[in-house]
Amino acid sequence: MSRLHVVSGKGGTGKTTVAAALALSLATEGKRTLLVEVEGRQGIAQLFETEPLPYEERKIAVASGGGDVYALAIDAERALLDYLQMFYKLGSAGRALKKLGAIDFATTIAPGVRDVLLTGKACEAVRRRDRAGRFVYDHVVMDAPPTGRITRFLNVNYEVAGLAKIGPIHNQAQAVMRVLRSRETAVHLVTQLEEMPVQETADGIAELRAAELPVGNVIVNMVRPHVLDEAAVRAASGDRRKEITKVLTSAGLAAPTKLVGPLLGQAAEHAQRVELEREQRAVLERIGVPTYELPLLGEGMDLAGLYGLARELRQLGKAFA
Repeated sequence: MSRLHVVSGKGGTGKTTVAAALALSLATEGKRTLLVEVEGRQGIAQLFETEPLPYEERKIAVASGGGDVYALAIDAERALLDYLQMFYKLGSAGRALKKLGAIDFATTIAPGVRDVLLTGKACEAVRRRDRAGRFVYDHVVMDAPPTGRITRFLNVNYEVAGLAKIGPIHNQAQAVMRVLRSRETAVHLVTQLEEMPVQETADGIAELRAAELPVGNVIVNMVRPHVLDEAAVRAASGDRRKEITKVLTSAGLAAPTKLVGPLLGQAAEHAQRVELEREQRAVLERIGVPTYELPLLGEGMDLAGLYGLARELRQLGKAFA
């Protein structure tokens, strides 16, 4: 069973929305889910219509069946101070380093340090237990960086473990990689039925597999409904001007020729869209990863829509368990 769900996707595909809906869908029947943001955009707070998330775990929603959703915006500087206190007991010395700018340097200049801190904090939440020995969170959902950066982001601890052969940094990096490469973790990629995001999804899955990171599911987001059946789509692809004009005239419509052009244009555009989506579904099928579709919400995304997407994901059952 996956306990850490990493959600990535090309920018604009709605990965933050899917991550939030997934957290809601997993927090059912009394379960607890932690939704983690690592990019500092406060997108989760906006979706749940709440105040900006602090660097602490805060309850932000109640899911269907009484489960709780907590959220955390990981701040790299605060995470580094926690790290220094945990392994080196620096305490006030760590805060002095912050005043001197050393913390800012480490998290913005030093290669890979920021990603090590972000992934480490999320994995700590996955491993954390209460006094009774039970996991504090049943699931942790990470709103991760985009597809083009996800493999490097998750694999940075492997590189750090290789550079630091001994000591607390080496041990911490190895502990994080044990979580990220285990069956407890699944990396889900969000896409749309368009050529560029689908290709980026295919490339991202290939990179994840090469790095031996666990690929979960592909979530096709914002799928448009088909307003024409297959026969109508085929008809819209041809020139039916005379036939349509005749039908409109027989229906008693005056000057039907003015309507025929726009009607045919819209039908042809829809037919082209259906064909494009068919091609992209075929590409996703060849990748060999379970693929699930979420509908486009015509009213736009609000809190009610988010709960609606959570219901859609919950109906998929064990696909994300």
